[in-house]
Amino acid sequence: MKQPLIEERRTYGDVTTRVLELPGAGPPVVLFHGYADSADTWRPALDLLAREDRRVLAVDLPGFGHADRLDRDEPILEQLDRFGAAVVREVAREHGDVTVCGNSLGGCLSLRLAQDPQLPIAVCVPVAPAGFDHPLWFRAIEGDRFVRLALRAPLPGPVLRSVVGEAYRQLAFARPRDPGAAVVAAFTQHLATQRDVRRILATGSRMLPELSRPFRLREIGVPVVLIWGDRDRMVAHRGSRHVLAALPDTRLELLEGIGHCPQVEAPVRFVDLLLEAAPASALAAGR
Repeated sequence: MKQPLIEERRTYGDVTTRVLELPGAGPPVVLFHGYADSADTWRPALDLLAREDRRVLAVDLPGFGHADRLDRDEPILEQLDRFGAAVVREVAREHGDVTVCGNSLGGCLSLRLAQDPQLPIAVCVPVAPAGFDHPLWFRAIEGDRFVRLALRAPLPGPVLRSVVGEAYRQLAFARPRDPGAAVVAAFTQHLATQRDVRRILATGSRMLPELSRPFRLREIGVPVVLIWGDRDRMVAHRGSRHVLAALPDTRLELLEGIGHCPQVEAPVRFVDLLLEAAPASALAAGR
């Protein structure tokens, strides 16, 4: 039986956000999206996971989607850490140790959370995590011709969303024409004005110095399953060497012909890997 997808607003710590939840069974999986994205990026995967009777939660990160804005006077990664830790603790309090999985910036967050031995995390599944060879992704965004076009004034709303959508296609996917209109529309709804685009770019620029050395990888004591596309234009998969050097027991899954967002471009393969990695019982999760 396919589980219903619940969409609602919740507060974790001092951040109110939007949540997409599958109220299934077993140890929970928490999903963190990437820079400029939202929990909507997980919808293709959530549709598949709904048939597996697994408990899954996707959230909008602070500063993105429908979540509260970031504090301009505080480091961004520290704010994300506090939020992510609050989500993990609250979910684990009710349902047991958590599998944390994140794409891009969310992958960076997942690895950072896994560094904390006090958090009830069973497995970490970073997907093309940011924080390795980091200048490339933001240069790609800033230099994209469609992003530059989106900043020119004035552009009517539908035209702006079309331009932003084209930038998303070109940057995030190995085959830009493959993602359906619904996938692109879900992304562009959160970047519907030039003010939105400028704010997101300012956030990325401000975050760059924080991403130069964001990890203490050797402090991670839980299993890590690293998923990456071999045609990622945003964060090159050679970044995986840093994780493998620090954590040689890491399992690396390199997906052939896939770009920066495997959860969208190859949802079936992504879900298979996630379910293989995530404990299927409380006993396996250490509870």
